[in-house]
Amino acid sequence: MKKTSKQPVIYAFIDSQNINLAIQDQGWKLDFQRFRIYLKDKYKVKKAFLFIGYVAGNEVLYAYLQNSGYMVIFKPTLAIKRKASVLIKGNVDAELVLHAMIEYKSYNGAIIVSGDGDFHCLVEYLKNNDKLERLIIPNRKKFSRLLWKFRKNIDFMNNLKSKLVKK
Repeated sequence: MKKTSKQPVIYAFIDSQNINLAIQDQGWKLDFQRFRIYLKDKYKVKKAFLFIGYVAGNEVLYAYLQNSGYMVIFKPTLAIKRKASVLIKGNVDAELVLHAMIEYKSYNGAIIVSGDGDFHCLVEYLKNNDKLERLIIPNRKKFSRLLWKFRKNIDFMNNLKSKLVKK
C-alpha cells in the first residue's frame, strides 16, 4: 500500500457468508458489532462493506448490521426446493468484486475478508496495484490454497475468539 503523509483511507470488503460459516465451523459465533470495532481499531477501516444475500424476514439482522457501522450490500437470493428442505442461494462474489472496483479511487488500501479462492483475481489486482492492505481469512484450516501466494498479507481469525465471540 502506498504511504502518504496523512492517514491512508482503508476500506474493508466482507463476504458475510464465508466469514459466518467459517467462524461457526470453529465452534463459535461472530459478534459483527465487535468485529466492526476491531476493523476500525486494528486496521483503521473507514468504511466496511458487508455483502449478504437478502432474505425477507431478516430485517432485524440487517438493521443490526447497519447500526453496527456496515455498509450492507444485498444480493437477491433464490430459494431452491430440495426433497425435505429449502436451500437459500445468494452468492455475493460478483457484488464484492464490483464494489471494490467502483470504490477503487476512494481508498488507498483494501481489506478483503474471505477465504474464498474466487477472490484470487481481485486480491492479485489489488496487490499488483499497491492497494492490498490485508487479506483476512476466517479459518486457517479451511480456505482456498489459491490465496496462499498472498501469505505475507494474510491475517487469520482463528485466535480472535476471545475478542470477537458473540456473548
